[in-house]
Amino acid sequence: MRKRADTCESRVIHEGRVSEAREKALAPVEVDRACRIFKAMGDPTRLKILWALQGAEMCVCDIAAYLGATESAISHQLRNLRVLDLVANRREGTILYYRLNDDHVSDLLKVALEHVREG
Repeated sequence: MRKRADTCESRVIHEGRVSEAREKALAPVEVDRACRIFKAMGDPTRLKILWALQGAEMCVCDIAAYLGATESAISHQLRNLRVLDLVANRREGTILYYRLNDDHVSDLLKVALEHVREG
């Protein structure tokens, strides 16, 4: 049995739909930034860090202990997440505490998990 290709069997271009899609198209800078965010969230270690920060802010030592990783490795991952505005930090003495940057990050995580659990 031959597998069907995911293509149209007839060539009909719906000009209205194409025009509407073009009008709503993302700006190149938005595409780039969104792709970088999804790529960052696609790394297992970074995803686990973000999920851990859903509950409360944590310092590098706590996150490293939670993941069984070195503080250096966690600091590197947190730096990547901070550059993308996925996490923020605050200093208390010599300790940096990290948290999710805003509710949007939390929402992205929750929606992804809902989607996974639906499957």
